[in-house]
Amino acid sequence: MSSAATVSSRSRASVGSSSMSSSRLGFATLGRAPLRLGLGSRRITSRDLQIVEATDELLEAEVPEAEGVASSVSLLRGFNATIPSADQSRSRRRQTRSVETPRLGLKKLGMNARGLMVEDDDHEGQSIASEEDMVLVQAEIGSRKSKKKGRESLSALKKLGDEELTRQTKEIVRDKENLHVRRNLINSEIAEITHKIEALDTIRAKLEKDLLKLQEDELELDDELEGVKERMEFEKTVSRPQSQPLHVPQSSRRKKGPAFLPSEHDELPPGVAFMTLNSHTTPITALDFSEPYGTLVSASQEDAQPRVWDLFSGTEIGRLKGHQGTVKCVQVEDHVCLTGGEDGNVRLWDLRRVEEDDGWGEAEMVSLSDVSEEEENDRGELVEKQSGIRNGKESEDPKHDPCARLLEGHSKAVTALYFEDECLVTGASDKTLRQWDLTTGQCVMTMDILWAISHPPTAAPGSSLPNHLFPVASAAAGNFAVPMPPYADGSWDMYEDFVGGVQFWGYGMVSGSGDGAVRMWDMRTGQAHRTLLGHTGPVTCLQFDELHIASGSLDKTLRIWDLRTGGIFETISYDHAVTGLQFDSRKIIAATGENGVKIYNRTSAQQSTLLTNGHTKPVERLRYMDRYLVTGGRDAALKIWSL
Repeated sequence: MSSAATVSSRSRASVGSSSMSSSRLGFATLGRAPLRLGLGSRRITSRDLQIVEATDELLEAEVPEAEGVASSVSLLRGFNATIPSADQSRSRRRQTRSVETPRLGLKKLGMNARGLMVEDDDHEGQSIASEEDMVLVQAEIGSRKSKKKGRESLSALKKLGDEELTRQTKEIVRDKENLHVRRNLINSEIAEITHKIEALDTIRAKLEKDLLKLQEDELELDDELEGVKERMEFEKTVSRPQSQPLHVPQSSRRKKGPAFLPSEHDELPPGVAFMTLNSHTTPITALDFSEPYGTLVSASQEDAQPRVWDLFSGTEIGRLKGHQGTVKCVQVEDHVCLTGGEDGNVRLWDLRRVEEDDGWGEAEMVSLSDVSEEEENDRGELVEKQSGIRNGKESEDPKHDPCARLLEGHSKAVTALYFEDECLVTGASDKTLRQWDLTTGQCVMTMDILWAISHPPTAAPGSSLPNHLFPVASAAAGNFAVPMPPYADGSWDMYEDFVGGVQFWGYGMVSGSGDGAVRMWDMRTGQAHRTLLGHTGPVTCLQFDELHIASGSLDKTLRIWDLRTGGIFETISYDHAVTGLQFDSRKIIAATGENGVKIYNRTSAQQSTLLTNGHTKPVERLRYMDRYLVTGGRDAALKIWSL
């Protein structure tokens, strides 16, 4: 015996003696790899120890019972059930029931029945078919002329015996039990596959959601990149010297990318109205703001003085005095504000002057004669005011009147306006659109919607509804008034704004009117070159970008049009009329006659509603930039939301 064996025997003796002592070491403890024993001069590791399992203890230990399907199926029975014993026993039982008979040629008959040709077999005992459709199993050569008789039953020719029948009975019972076991195993596998499919569906749904999130992130990055480029152009423009005292800034309607927000804005929970402005006493008719936490201008029914708010502090700065009726539309860009009212006038305001005046709250409505001393010029020309601006020169005391220009020309209420750079387009209930030059204050072009209705251009693809089928168009020549569908609270009004929205970009302009049509105009010629038909009610609001036009209507739908083809790209239906909307590449926010604000995710096509701390009556107007939203409702309240 080698020295290693001697050491090994010593170690076994040592372990055996220690196991009898009170401090007994288990074999699991000695089997650990890091254990090292220093016995003698040679270092011994656990590999040198021979561990003998406690077989008796393991046999006596209780094995935990299985749960579920495995509780009724043992491993041994499951193994036995997989052995093809049923097929073997079935074949054996068939052989025991086989009877030796003369050859009938059944294979040949089967092949002939299938239309297959087979070679003739030279076997003795061919198949015999009698005229009475009886098969003769035993036939003698000399009995052809004898009388035919029926054959005996095949089962009477063979006897199996009690032992064989008992054996077959046990085999059949065992096969049935095995079938039951197999059935349980297959059911458990099906259930497992079902759980796996559900888990995979869950993983797939999560991955699809992550994919949509990546698409939204990509769109956000595209907008942010465009915003950075626009910021670069803006800073270059600001660095240049300005020749005009009242410079009209670039429109923010087409600005993209994130807006500048206070650092505390990130702490606000999304989808919550964190500020409420209460000063109006009638439903909000128009609102707009310069930037998040900037300057807000809002107007309401039966109130000729729009309010000016500081959104950073949530306080009212002052009021804009000058209109002789309800203000129907507002646009704010930086410190410049344009308003259009029921008096048919458009006023340009310098909001920097409102901050320095304290008496707007008590001011009364004044007539036009109080504003101007000049004789009336031709329609569309600038009317000079005592404290206004003429030909780019400021008056001596500009603090007394923040109204910088008065534009007259429309004969009825101005219901929509849009300006960018030095160009302004207005739409009014007199069924005309006017283009203005803000530098000179003159109307440079008038576009007649009634003429466009009577001379429609070629219908665009996807537009199949002719104008003469729309009942409102026939009444367009008179006073326009349409009853609105009831709001969610049951209230309703008469809708009298023939031009619901207008916007231009370059020489292209889009308008939505009371005949339900969305028209695309060429501002160089003043002609409508395309009419998009699809709405069955007056168009109340619209907006367009490089690819799509979004329009809302009293027909309770919001339609997205393909700007290139003129066809309907998508239609979103609501329960009530759409009175306001705004969209970007990721979402569409709409006022749909309910207390909540609807948000449509363009990537996932999912709808959500803003309700937390929201309006108590339906929302009618809205405006948002990036993650900052302002809404006005029929409850005369203004709500500031964090998106």
